[in-house]
Amino acid sequence: MKCTSIALAAAATLTLAACGGNDLGSAANTGANSSALPQLSAATPGTLAGNCAALAAKLSFANTVFTTVTDVAAGTLKVAGKSIAEHCLIQGSMNQRVSSVDGKTYAIGFEMRLPIAWNGRFFYQPNGGLDGNVVTATGEIGGGGPTSDALNMGFAVISSDAGHSSAQNPLFGLDPQARIDYGYNAVATLTPMAKQVIKLAYGKAPDRSYFDGCSNGGRHALVAAARSSAEYDGIIAGDPGFHLPKAAVGEMWSAQQLAKVATATTSNGLPDITTGFTATERQMVASKILSKCDALDGATDGLIQDIKACQANFSLATDVPTCTNNVRDGTCLTSAQKDAVGNVFSGARNSAGTALYASFPYDAGLGPGWSAWKQANSITLDPAAAAFTFTTPPQTAAVLSQLSAYALNFSMDTDAPKIFATSGAYSESAWSFMTPPDETNLSALKQRGAKLMVYHGTSDPVFSSNDTTDWYQRLTAANSGDASNFARLYTIAGMNHCSGGPSTDQFDMLTPLVAWVEQGKAPDSVVATARDASNVTPNSDVPTGWGAGRTRPLCPYPKVARYQGGDVSAASSFACS
Repeated sequence: MKCTSIALAAAATLTLAACGGNDLGSAANTGANSSALPQLSAATPGTLAGNCAALAAKLSFANTVFTTVTDVAAGTLKVAGKSIAEHCLIQGSMNQRVSSVDGKTYAIGFEMRLPIAWNGRFFYQPNGGLDGNVVTATGEIGGGGPTSDALNMGFAVISSDAGHSSAQNPLFGLDPQARIDYGYNAVATLTPMAKQVIKLAYGKAPDRSYFDGCSNGGRHALVAAARSSAEYDGIIAGDPGFHLPKAAVGEMWSAQQLAKVATATTSNGLPDITTGFTATERQMVASKILSKCDALDGATDGLIQDIKACQANFSLATDVPTCTNNVRDGTCLTSAQKDAVGNVFSGARNSAGTALYASFPYDAGLGPGWSAWKQANSITLDPAAAAFTFTTPPQTAAVLSQLSAYALNFSMDTDAPKIFATSGAYSESAWSFMTPPDETNLSALKQRGAKLMVYHGTSDPVFSSNDTTDWYQRLTAANSGDASNFARLYTIAGMNHCSGGPSTDQFDMLTPLVAWVEQGKAPDSVVATARDASNVTPNSDVPTGWGAGRTRPLCPYPKVARYQGGDVSAASSFACS
């Protein structure tokens, strides 16, 4: 098919529908204490009017350059071996500028993919980590090894770099506006443009709009729920780093604890924190956690569904053997190690004992995914984010060459408070631009009839599921003791950060979310699958003893998947109670 490249600098802002969709199938009492909320009507499908070349000639939006509009043939892209249908690819950028602070050129880069056969819906696909890349806008739907994507489901999809390029990572944090774009402004800026493009392409704005991301993408999702409640009808937030500045501090705290018990040094003379808690020792601790907690849900199956009960049953001090004469052979931990590992799980705190981030639950997912964050990213990625984006004012660029030292010497007393600071051109603190404002007040989202689904792996080593559980409890309290009529949380046993770990981490929450938003069918559970060796995208953390095709129900918090009898591999043998 023909590819058309264009560069259209818009002359004026075009009018568009501001909301994800305002049509109501029926209206009901929207009071805070009512379980009857507005029922949003279902989206109706449409077809791309003409072809990409015809659309290219019509595209125009303020401060926006559309660089490429291309027909993409069916089968050009694949997800889990499945061909993605024919669609139109649009690439461009918004708000290009030269920074007065670092002299670099910034813009909000984006990519849209518009299916020929459209389901009437819009999907925002946020990035993870520090953003900086315009990823392929297939509409990733979360979980490990998704078997489908929003684009193939018929959604029009957008992705972006959140206002800076990968080449500018992590030093984009030197620019005040780039910080704010990364925090929330890129989403707010791109959404109206994307909806106008959709209107030009299909002859109408999207009937319904959805947002789905994990990690920093989950943070973007919860920020959108608070800041863009009028724009999105359904939001999925996976392992949300909605307190990301605190979590970065927590990562460096973990590195400092493991450094205390490291038995070797790296080439730069710093403690090798991987030797503070080895793979063999982690596997041993995981086995001790399982022995105390696995059966609490009624099935001894390698999954700790009742994670709350586990914390009351397991004790690092008494359930893990203490090494004799400090001889470490993988079957025990030294007293110093127990102190260090206990500090990692209890969460960061300053010298006065004040908590700086949440605690982490003891769970069985202490494998490579856990180590990647606690023993690698904690001295590379997280200090980079803290130094340049979350600290105000930011550190000098020289710190980039000594991130490990910065992490291991980060002061919980004097450096941690800088995430709340402002200074000169940095008029908004990291805590302000990164987190949802008034995070338990989602009344605007709720009273529109919009819905929110949140999930979190209980073995997530970087963003604590305890933190998300605490938020949901506070959200519940803010909604007269029950938020389940518009927001639900699902914890995932054994899952590491967004995927992986000994877990059932493959699931689709988008389909049940659409049914909840547009048909009023609340998702009482979501079926998840373990990606064993027979899966199209296997997860090496899945024990071979689990067999093939194990499934489990993901239950809305505070319910737990409890074994009822029958095939231990089948979700139908468990009930949420």
